[in-house]
Amino acid sequence: MSKISIYDAITKQTVTRDMNSAELAQLEADKVASEAQAKAESDAKAAHDAKVLSAKNKLKALGLTDAEVTALVG
Repeated sequence: MSKISIYDAITKQTVTRDMNSAELAQLEADKVASEAQAKAESDAKAAHDAKVLSAKNKLKALGLTDAEVTALVG
């Protein structure tokens, strides 16, 4: 079972105990949400990278050199 630590700022004591069912459910929900967010960010980066590559290829097709494309796009 997963553990949770709770710090009481008034008494300056930390209590470590097993998570209850609501806390375990929230932990799992948070993990799912975190994984979904990471996938969305990864997908967005991949889409952006694909657009940048496409733009660079189009500029090269217009006759620009690699140095000129890099100067324009990076």
